[in-house]
Amino acid sequence: MAHKHGEGPHSHDHHGSKRSLFLSFLLISSFMLVEAVGGWLTNSLALLSDAGHMLTDAGALALSLLAIKIGEKPPSSTKTFGYRRFEILAALFNGLALWAMVVIIVHEAYLRLQAPPEVNGRGMMTVAAIGLIVNLIAIRLLHAHQEDNINIRGAFLHVLADSLGSVGALAAGLIVLTTGWTMVDPLISLGICLLILWSSWGIVRDTVHILLLGVPAHIDYQEVEELILSHEGVCCVYDLHIWTISSGREAVTAHVVVPDGFGSQNELLEEIVGKLDQSFGIDHTTIQIEESHKIRDQGICSACRIGGRNRSCAYPPEP
Repeated sequence: MAHKHGEGPHSHDHHGSKRSLFLSFLLISSFMLVEAVGGWLTNSLALLSDAGHMLTDAGALALSLLAIKIGEKPPSSTKTFGYRRFEILAALFNGLALWAMVVIIVHEAYLRLQAPPEVNGRGMMTVAAIGLIVNLIAIRLLHAHQEDNINIRGAFLHVLADSLGSVGALAAGLIVLTTGWTMVDPLISLGICLLILWSSWGIVRDTVHILLLGVPAHIDYQEVEELILSHEGVCCVYDLHIWTISSGREAVTAHVVVPDGFGSQNELLEEIVGKLDQSFGIDHTTIQIEESHKIRDQGICSACRIGGRNRSCAYPPEP
């Protein structure tokens, strides 16, 4: 059996990621308070809803920092993969928290559509403009690291949606200031809700897929199976599993059957492991070499078996 893992080509620049996250957290959380006070003083739901979105962003950034820190803890006898998956749980929590925020904003928007209150358009525009500048700075900080980690990617999308929300609040303030039509404020807040749902859906979907041990989106299951079968001497592959441990860390396990007496098992293992790393960036591989179909034919792990293309062996299976 071969087992190989390491940092691989997807090693994370944790120092740069943490620095960008921390600076973004300071910016977002500081202005969140300013925007909340501004929304209350100007009576603008668009600003208040955007401040609520920034609150969840600040929480997402804080959880991302915590997840990176906890993920650095070494494996133990009870946590053999370590704590790297904490980032997945944190990302899922952040996504669901955004959905809860949407429910609150929609309820308040409905009430304001029934009885639109007075809104200070000039103050609303001032706060929204400052918010847009803060968001653009945070976007610049996070952009370089968005592929490092699913939490950072989520934070980047949230901040991007926030910047669009600030643009919406600016537009609403201008309309209120020039026309006096205050109905636009709750309508803009509903638009911000759509942005929140858009930015959070992908994160929730991806985290659930990872927690269900789904095949990573950038890896084709059949291509991995074909790559293993393409090696000389391999006649059968079964119980092939591909999943994500944490962002950028994929794993593969498989049973590989070779003819009885096959004399190059070590070389075959090294070649398969190397090709999986080279072709798919999979840096955690466990391959079990067998000279018999007995385990497969006994139905062991049959619930996990996926039908694929196996070539005929050069010898009859053992009875």
